[in-house]
Amino acid sequence: MTITTTPPRAPAGSDFAVLARRINAEGLMERRPAYYAARLSVVALMLLGGWTAFVLIGSSWWQLVTAVFLAVTFAQVALVAHDLAHRQVFRTRRPSEFAGLLAGNVGIGMSYGWWMDKHTRHHNNPNHDDLDPDVAPEVLIWATESAAGRRGLAGFITRHQAALFFPLLTLLAIDLKVSSVKALRNGVTKRRGLESALLVLHAVCYLAALLIVLSPLQAVAFLVVHQAMFGVYLGMTFAPNHKGMPHPSGDEDFLRKQVLTSRNVRGGWLTDAALGGLNYQIEHHLFPGMPSPNLRRAQPIVQAYCEDIGVPYEQTSLVTSYRQALQYLHEVGAPARAEHATR
Repeated sequence: MTITTTPPRAPAGSDFAVLARRINAEGLMERRPAYYAARLSVVALMLLGGWTAFVLIGSSWWQLVTAVFLAVTFAQVALVAHDLAHRQVFRTRRPSEFAGLLAGNVGIGMSYGWWMDKHTRHHNNPNHDDLDPDVAPEVLIWATESAAGRRGLAGFITRHQAALFFPLLTLLAIDLKVSSVKALRNGVTKRRGLESALLVLHAVCYLAALLIVLSPLQAVAFLVVHQAMFGVYLGMTFAPNHKGMPHPSGDEDFLRKQVLTSRNVRGGWLTDAALGGLNYQIEHHLFPGMPSPNLRRAQPIVQAYCEDIGVPYEQTSLVTSYRQALQYLHEVGAPARAEHATR
């Protein structure tokens, strides 16, 4: 499975083709090896430094601080894996896949192959109710027609999903691991044996480190804090991007399908670093193979072009993006609340 790195070929005179020529004229699709060498080195040092501190501190409740630091680090590793999957770092498949397996399976305990399959389908049809796995009706409901008829715990969550959104993110890291195991068991990934072995290696080393260094109670506390904070941070990097944006019919052309369903987040270099460049979600979806440091330079070009051709371009602050997503979740849950009130 190869993740989407380039958009489909568009007619020479199409809106996207015109925009692509402007982007290429600025050299924004060119690789940034120095940037990625520095970024991968920093993330690797964070990972090494976090686990070194874990060993040196030993059996102490101060390890909960280490757990938070490693949660941030794991999320940064996941963001690096995202760029690897889109071949923003390496041009060819083999080094991208090798580094992706190290980052995903070994580094954070997530199946790289499963995630690539899921993320490719998302990029091909963002926010499509039937084709985008990121808006499939599971724990949270993103389409109004899916909210009715849910009973028990599922119904309770749907009725209160806006309030429960951030608390549920604490379970995201566990969900990634469970979904990875299910995908490997069902043969979804291409390198099933290798990925399974790497996931087992991660789990054994992770749990062994906790049980050897910490007391049993400290080990449990570390695991809960680390995985919960990892899930919250990771979820907060993806939540602003599409949640609460329109759901396409499937008839839109490539440019409109990607722009209308995506939202950018304003901010400076700190926002760029914290969100791994995903705050330029519109540009990323239009040009998935564009190195993330080039997205900031592409943003004004894309925004101006969208204004020229009359395509709405959504850009908000980080806080507003979360507010819009939560408001949308609340509105989607309205049929479930009405149905519950009637019963």
